[in-house]
Parts: sequence; structure tokens; C-alpha cells
Amino acid sequence: MVNGPGLYSDIGKRARDLLFKDYQNDHKFTITTKTSIGLEVTSSGVRKGEIFLADVSTKLKNKNITTDVKVDTNSNLLTTITVDEAAPGLKTIFSFTLPDQKSGKVELQYQHDYAGINTSIGLTASPVVNISGVLGNNLVSVGSDVSFDTATGDFIKYNAGLNVTHADLIASLTLNDRGDTLNASYYHVVSPLTNTAVGAEFSHSFSSNENILTIGTQHALDPITLLKARVNNYGRASALIQHDWSPKARFSLVGEVDTAAIDKSAKVGLAVALKP
Repeated sequence: MVNGPGLYSDIGKRARDLLFKDYQNDHKFTITTKTSIGLEVTSSGVRKGEIFLADVSTKLKNKNITTDVKVDTNSNLLTTITVDEAAPGLKTIFSFTLPDQKSGKVELQYQHDYAGINTSIGLTASPVVNISGVLGNNLVSVGSDVSFDTATGDFIKYNAGLNVTHADLIASLTLNDRGDTLNASYYHVVSPLTNTAVGAEFSHSFSSNENILTIGTQHALDPITLLKARVNNYGRASALIQHDWSPKARFSLVGEVDTAAIDKSAKVGLAVALKP
């Protein structure tokens, strides 16, 4: 495993996961089964208001090649083939969605002790090319992420980021949306024994002059029960409890309330995942 700066998507990831991961207000049920040849079949159903969405996916790993095939409610078929360690530190990902003939994409990820590079190109006559790179080490890293549309000759995305890690603290600063949004995040491990951590993210939009501050925390009551909570400057508060009632079953309950409009009903999300 490479102990380096990671990829550009890793900048600020620990804070994002703390503040936003698993906070869903829908009702979701997932069940995974595994065959004797190692084929994993996962069926998921999600209820979003009055709409019910479902998908079935299969995953098969053979040595360093992993094939994922997913079919959703709209009969879209997403196929992803991942080749790990085709060369030291290199991962190759090929994906496409049917019937969308323009969805094909090839992605290369390379991680080194002092660099992380991610490149993707669409499999069309005039593809979108995305290149991101990070330089540094596991303590300090800087990177950029750009996308170029060969059809128009324009850069449709250019971002930049800085990540600093010191002992149990991670701080990051990113400039996104073609320089329009500035994000600063902070993640601090309070107690590794109880998986207790605190984090915050501040986002400023230069075009709308809007500021969003989100702060959150997490704490493990025991090895199988995790509590998370967050609140932002608009008064939206959320709480999450995640419990593994067995090694093969996870239950998550999420609640959200708008303190600025306390007369409105609270949103409640429920997720159940069963694994082999």
C-alpha cells in the first residue's frame, strides 16, 4: 500500500465523510448474497418520497480484475471493470452505461510515495479529458483538478487544493467551481479508542456571496454503535445512529430538523443493509 499524498479526491475527504456520509433522509434496504464462486449479488431499494427506485448489481473478482455490473429501475446497465496493480501503484478503470453510447470512459490512477495522478478520457469522437494530480507526502500535499472539453476547446473545470496532516489533525483548503467556491475544512481525532472526532467545513461562494458553515462530531458508544451529529449556520441539525446488530447486518437511523422552521415535520431516514 502506497503511503503518499493520495489522489486529489482525498483532499478534505475525512471531514466530508464525517459531516455528510450516511446522512440520508430516504428509506433504503440493501441485501447482499455471495455464491460459491465468489460472485456477489446486491439488491437495493430506495424510497424517495412517493418514488421507489431499485437496482441489482453483481461483483466478481478474479485475481486483480474486478467486474461490476449494475441494472437500475430505468433499465440502464452500468458496467465497470477495474484492474488493480497492472503495474506497481497503477489502477485502470473502464466503465460504460447502456444504452448511452457516449458514456464510455477509461480512467488511470497512479499513486506514488510523493505523487498521485488520476486521468480519465471519454470514449467519444470529442471527449472530455480530466486530469488531476497531487504532489507531496502523507503530511503536506498540493494538487489541482482540471477538465477540458475537446468539442468546445474550453476548460469546464479547474480546481486546486491544499491538504495538511499533523498527528491527529487534518486541515484542507480547496478552490472549486472554476474559482467561484472556496472551501476550508478541519478534522480532528479526539479519541481513537472511542472513534471520537470533530470536524467543520466552511464554504464561501464569490458569485452569490453565500457562506455555509457546517460543524459535526461522531462518537462510538461501543464497537458496534456509532453516533453522529451535525448542524449548519442555517439551523439545519441532523443526527445519525448506526448499529451493527451482527457482523452481517447494519441498521442506520437518521433524523433532520430545521430549527428555523420548527413547525415543519422532521425528516427521518432509515437504512438496513444485510451482507453474507
